[in-house]
Amino acid sequence: MKPVRVGICGLGTVGGGTFNVLTRNAEDIARRAGRPIVIEQVGARRTNPDCDTTGVDVTEDIFAVARNPDVDVLVELIGGYDVARDLVLTAIEHGKHVVTANKALIAVYGNEIFQAAHAKGVIVAFEAAVAGGIPVIKSLREGLGANRIQWLAGIINGTGNYILTHMRDEGRAFEDVLAEAQALGYAESDPTFDVEGIDAAHKLTILASIAYGVPLQFDKAYTEGISRITADDVEQADNLGYIIKHLGISKRTDAGLELRVHPTLIPKQRLLASVHGVKNAIAIMGDAVGPTLYYGAGAGAEPTASAVVADLLDVARDITTAHRYRVPYLAFSGIVEGDESLPIMPMEDIVTAYYLRLLAVDRPGVLARVATILSEQGISIEAIIQKEATEGELVPIILLTHRTREKNMNEAIRQLESLADIAGPVTRIRVESLDEQE
Repeated sequence: MKPVRVGICGLGTVGGGTFNVLTRNAEDIARRAGRPIVIEQVGARRTNPDCDTTGVDVTEDIFAVARNPDVDVLVELIGGYDVARDLVLTAIEHGKHVVTANKALIAVYGNEIFQAAHAKGVIVAFEAAVAGGIPVIKSLREGLGANRIQWLAGIINGTGNYILTHMRDEGRAFEDVLAEAQALGYAESDPTFDVEGIDAAHKLTILASIAYGVPLQFDKAYTEGISRITADDVEQADNLGYIIKHLGISKRTDAGLELRVHPTLIPKQRLLASVHGVKNAIAIMGDAVGPTLYYGAGAGAEPTASAVVADLLDVARDITTAHRYRVPYLAFSGIVEGDESLPIMPMEDIVTAYYLRLLAVDRPGVLARVATILSEQGISIEAIIQKEATEGELVPIILLTHRTREKNMNEAIRQLESLADIAGPVTRIRVESLDEQE
């Protein structure tokens, strides 16, 4: 059959991995696709010493690739927002299918991109945008197609998981482990996207849209990072039978959809609690299948390239199929418009349990005042640990609460921090059981 001709834009870590996988495994890929998949052109500002581009047309003008009449599929691997958006829309306008690993692009501009692609009848594939080499999008969109998804929760940023893993295993401070992660190349020099949850929120936005058939709504995702987590928090969570993970969580409720990224205490016996280092994992609860877990490498040159090439295989198989018979971009027919009956809930309406850590002056009656404030907000205490006084006669108090509304907890924390006997801000970490009965 006629080869599928690919134009790769970006020859960095993922682009280089994709180039090498396509070249090295060309025969197996062709057998699986039913036709050869060949690299027609590469658009990159700089060469990659790990890639032998001998005999391949290489240009510094990525938009030339998008306009090249000999290119059937544009593979966008340049990253970022605006230039990537313009590149993809240009390719779509010229009738090309698109494969991308760009979670920020899909989370922020996906609705616009899918509308343009629908109008032109072309495919936009993005398996590599979430969790690298883990085929979670295909699993959610197709393998779990019979299910009403109840909730999903994921460790979807390897940098944050690496930091929390080493904080727990070695008792080290956040700043110390972050510096090590940067030295090893697991974290960028500016780690904001990773440690503050923005990267995870991009990925969660995509997963939730596929799971529930709603438009992509990154701007409504609650995002909180891990930079305030201390070694003491990690130790106390362990003493209470929990592990702290930086999770992206989405749940279907009667009031709408939860869409949130934040540090979370989860029970040690949950499978997600056993995911360490830079690995990713996503737990998905379907009403028919029950709980499922998807685990593996969430980043890296060839793990991500594995997902990119898998998308190219799908494009090669579907390229001659009428658009109306293809799997919808976000699993649901009509998703371009989206289902407005499932609004994203404001964070203050979320109900969950909480871990609180506060420093109190070591004098009688302080703990009673703390308990009174919580009680007045309808918050009941499940467990309490009062440690020995530190220097300056401050006593660390650790509280574990039952489930309550975020709005009530916000007010309780405001009142606690206004007490003269409480020093500094109150640390709050949400607690999730991730129970299959929820």
